[in-house]
Amino acid sequence: MVIDIRRCIGCHACSVACKAEMAVPLEVNATWLKIVEKGVYPDARRFFLPRTCNNCEDAICARNCPTKATYKRDDGIVAVDQHRCIGCKYCIASCPYDVRYINPLKNIVQKCYFCSHRVDAGLVPACVETCPTRAIVFGDRNDPRSEISQVLAANATNVLKAEMQTGPQVFYISADESTMSNVEEEINYYTEPTLIKLRF
Repeated sequence: MVIDIRRCIGCHACSVACKAEMAVPLEVNATWLKIVEKGVYPDARRFFLPRTCNNCEDAICARNCPTKATYKRDDGIVAVDQHRCIGCKYCIASCPYDVRYINPLKNIVQKCYFCSHRVDAGLVPACVETCPTRAIVFGDRNDPRSEISQVLAANATNVLKAEMQTGPQVFYISADESTMSNVEEEINYYTEPTLIKLRF
């Protein structure tokens, strides 16, 4: 997946599409949008950094799952077998990107799966299809004819927390170090029965 933050307008269409497609409960999220402001008036600018699971090549979450509920599919998507997950949260604790959540209705861990059921049907993830500015591109990086391969070849990209060496599979165009830093800044508000995280 490639996200071009030059095109992102912060409309949250991707987040809404994700919630609708994956039946994500209201009090949790599988995608977040960080707002970054740079400069001072009259040269101030605002950028939006959509965040989701990176479906890492070296998925620490999968290595630390005691029941092997978290696993890598042959196509590289990191998935969770809902029948094997016991809700222990080891994967949540080990994820350096803080993008997993407990579904309060099922008491199991969930995350972005790149809409693997849609990918299996030859479709793109719901967020990609919904984005009104085409800021998100998805496909097979190993196919040189694919749109994502061409976008990656034509643009410099960054990944979140490259120093962790997890091989994130979400690439950002036009995101410098200051935009990518402190992505997990958040304010925690405790409510019953779940924890709601407001992310900035």
